[in-house]
Amino acid sequence: MEAGQEETQGLAVGRFRIFPRQRRIFAGDEPVELGSRAFDLLLALIEARGFLLSKDALINRVWPNRIVGENNLHAQIAALRSALGEDRELIRTVAGRGYQISGEVRSVSDAGQGRVSAGDAASRLAPTPTNLPQPMSDMIGRDVELREVLNLVGAHRLVTLTGTGGIGKTRIAYEAARQLLPQFPDGVWIAELSPLRDANLVPAAIAAAVGLDLASAEASAERVAAALAGKEVLIVLDTCEHVIDAATHMAEAVLRACAKARVIATSREALKAHGEWGYRVKPLSLPAEDAIDPLESGSVSLFVERARAMQPGFNVDESSALVIAAICRRLDGIPLAIEMAAARAATLGVSNLAAHIDDQLRLLNCGRRTALPRHQTLRATLDWSHTLLTHSERSALRRLAMFHGAFELEAVKAVAGAAGAILEVTDDLTNLIAKSFVSVEVDDGNARYRLFETTRAYALEKLAESGEFDAVAQRHAEYYRRRAEVERKTRPIVQRFPAHARHIDKVRTAPDRAFSRASIQSACRHDEGVSRFSLPTRHRSL
Repeated sequence: MEAGQEETQGLAVGRFRIFPRQRRIFAGDEPVELGSRAFDLLLALIEARGFLLSKDALINRVWPNRIVGENNLHAQIAALRSALGEDRELIRTVAGRGYQISGEVRSVSDAGQGRVSAGDAASRLAPTPTNLPQPMSDMIGRDVELREVLNLVGAHRLVTLTGTGGIGKTRIAYEAARQLLPQFPDGVWIAELSPLRDANLVPAAIAAAVGLDLASAEASAERVAAALAGKEVLIVLDTCEHVIDAATHMAEAVLRACAKARVIATSREALKAHGEWGYRVKPLSLPAEDAIDPLESGSVSLFVERARAMQPGFNVDESSALVIAAICRRLDGIPLAIEMAAARAATLGVSNLAAHIDDQLRLLNCGRRTALPRHQTLRATLDWSHTLLTHSERSALRRLAMFHGAFELEAVKAVAGAAGAILEVTDDLTNLIAKSFVSVEVDDGNARYRLFETTRAYALEKLAESGEFDAVAQRHAEYYRRRAEVERKTRPIVQRFPAHARHIDKVRTAPDRAFSRASIQSACRHDEGVSRFSLPTRHRSL
């Protein structure tokens, strides 16, 4: 190289060379005119090294800290493709999801006069350091959730994804981290906390995930945080609920010491950390009873996709689509349960699967062989979460299983509360909501509660095993008898009917459950989703 010449490192894709520091792009030796925003857009796509970037991820990168519409992004994509000319297909659109670069990215150098010294064939753009695993399948039905999580991470430094077991917290967190790779030059790191049995090992798990060398010093939250000081990193703390205090301390320490760090956590409950923003992951969308095309819902789409992965010839017609929709509704749109059901459908067929779906705790036991132990069967997922509850919370949960559908606080106090412990059961209900065992809906200022059917089936088993099934069933029947009597005496029938409509199933089944052991067993086996074979002997005498 002659004196005065400066070698400039650049990137190449197809016939184009891009020099980020000079913000210049060449097609061969000819400069290409490209606006500032379009250049930023191209650079983001190239740095993603073929990973898909969502629209929101690109908007956050190209227009940081600004609120702009998708039309701005579409305009810049159009400008970029126009500049690329006949190579416009280098920018690939994935319908409804985002964009990616489709060509191989290489490193090059420009020695002074625009001459190119092509990089060695093995020389590639240095990837963002990460231990993020490559996805083995597409994420289905979560575009809205992914967009919302990306927006939250762009605006806040600590975001916690909460929700019931198997609802997809980890999958969404990993996909968000994957799309955020270009924004963290010092790495995107996954710390899987589920294998830990000792909360004191959380800092060491983080250090190992990031590859920190602490010079043989004992890992602590403060030492790990100090080692990350000044770095632009994203850390995903996956499955925090069983080590939640240590995970919270770790997240706060990192964010205090490292101004450019971000943390995404997944947990059954919020960390309750300083500066935390929570995001409750909801079930996949379910088709309405009268849906014209059930396949448009996320839950049915996931079922069909996973069934076809098990059986490539798996076909769906109008009739089977309706059956699949009913199965997904029975499983509350929970992805893990749906994936296991789809695996069963490949061998049983959807009609046989639907006929046995009430026995879901025994039926859904076919998770991936390489999955975490708690995700290999539906029961294992529920066992994992149940062990984290206090004795009082377990007692409240199994009593709440007596309710079919939604219920109110007064019903909880009457049915699930022991004598003299009304405040305690209210606290337990609050904790069960926080830990994602019970969902809450607020309508016109009135809160109503509900258990997912898979959780309820599991809790009904625990109730039967506890020996208090009969007593709770009788309290349930007595509560709704008293309620109906008060309504009859105080309100005209035209006013009573709307209020009674949502309780009619409870009123019809309550007397049977309270006074007939055979009906109790039948309700558990058929109506409530609990296997007869899992009930104690005293409830099996048909």
